[in-house]
Amino acid sequence: MNSELSESNSFKKSVLLVSAFAAFLVPFLSSAANLALPSIGKEFHANAIGLGWVISSFILSSAIFLLPFGRLGDIVGRKKIFFMGILLFTVSTFLIIFSWSIVSLIIFRILQGLSSAMIFGTSMAIITSVFQPGERGRAIGINITSTYLGLSCGPVIGGFLTQYLGWRSIFAFLVPFGIISLILINRKIKTEWAEAVGEKFDWRGSVVYGIALASFMYGFSQLPSLFGWLCIAIAVLMAIVFLIIENKISNPVFDIRLIMQNRVFALSSVAALINYSATSAIGFFISLYLQYLKGLDSRTAGLIMISQPIAMTLLSPVAGKLSDKKNPGVIASIGMAITASGLILLCFIREDTPDYFIVLLLLLMGIGFGLFSSPNSNAIMSSVEKRYLGVASGVVGTMRMIGQMMSMGIAMMLLSLYIGKQPINHATYPGLISAMRTGFIIFSVLSVLGIFASLARHGKQENKT
Repeated sequence: MNSELSESNSFKKSVLLVSAFAAFLVPFLSSAANLALPSIGKEFHANAIGLGWVISSFILSSAIFLLPFGRLGDIVGRKKIFFMGILLFTVSTFLIIFSWSIVSLIIFRILQGLSSAMIFGTSMAIITSVFQPGERGRAIGINITSTYLGLSCGPVIGGFLTQYLGWRSIFAFLVPFGIISLILINRKIKTEWAEAVGEKFDWRGSVVYGIALASFMYGFSQLPSLFGWLCIAIAVLMAIVFLIIENKISNPVFDIRLIMQNRVFALSSVAALINYSATSAIGFFISLYLQYLKGLDSRTAGLIMISQPIAMTLLSPVAGKLSDKKNPGVIASIGMAITASGLILLCFIREDTPDYFIVLLLLLMGIGFGLFSSPNSNAIMSSVEKRYLGVASGVVGTMRMIGQMMSMGIAMMLLSLYIGKQPINHATYPGLISAMRTGFIIFSVLSVLGIFASLARHGKQENKT
């Protein structure tokens, strides 16, 4: 009995180690890439919109494929999809080292986004399959802590590498870690999870879903142009077609009953979408602000920006463990309120705002996000049956990616309105600060709305897994 318990605990630790290691890679790259944008722009003579697409292309690709890969993992095996995701991530990261133009870089970033969808569409489901209610929140908290650790290390290591070895060194730095992840998966995880094995994969629904999401997210980034509104109209039409298809087939890529009949799942997902929409472009804006308006080098800017993910890293495991004992909706709502207060204060940012004040605001928002993310993810994953774990994991990731894309879409739209296609220089600095302030006002309003969405879920969730 003790031997079986010890073996079970050892297996759980192995799963958590592998998933946490993988969870570190993508966010590290995302935060490091923000610091590298000015260097990339200088080498490829890219404008602010082009640099925005270096970030947005990854997010768009990941968002489109997260839900389909989550469902595919339920059918063919989550470990298999997870492993292939790490492999593709390593290969695409290696290819980026040899980018010869902004277009080639964006194409390779799209491949990275695809690999991210395979990783995050299955990792949360694997953790939920292994850890039972009562210990799941702590495990999810540790996994999310690894994500935030990646966000924390990204600005510091990325800023150092960019300053002394060039922006390509960031991607070269990650390749060995991808290889180590593949070895860990192969050696440590022998079990496969596929509760929906034998069910058909909904290719038609997946394609329509991808077109709808791509049209919406690309159109959103092109607003307020006529073409942007046309893309959004196409997205709405395709979304209606998607819902019709999903309602008619027996094995949909996304069972709409999860939204219609599961209040905790629906409102927790909405809260996640709003939260990421309100916070994801903060790093993009602050990176440009510190390096252009404040004149800081990438290393110093990274040291300032690390304050937010450090707070997230420290609080996530605590919040996750707390969500095993207390109502996760209440904890997440408190976190959202703290984030909103930080965003409201950012609306008053000026060119001469002291660096220490920026650090304090980033810390405040990091505390809020750390309190929100783990409990909210625990609420989503614990509200569905095991056969839908891959879909739920995909939804968690999709809400994050759609939120990130909407956030970046708002940022790029504002840059387009205030700066246009001109390079960022002294002449366009007033436009940059105006775009930032307007963005932070929009994000503040979204955060306040997110508090109400988070509070609206019922008092005590029912664990179904």
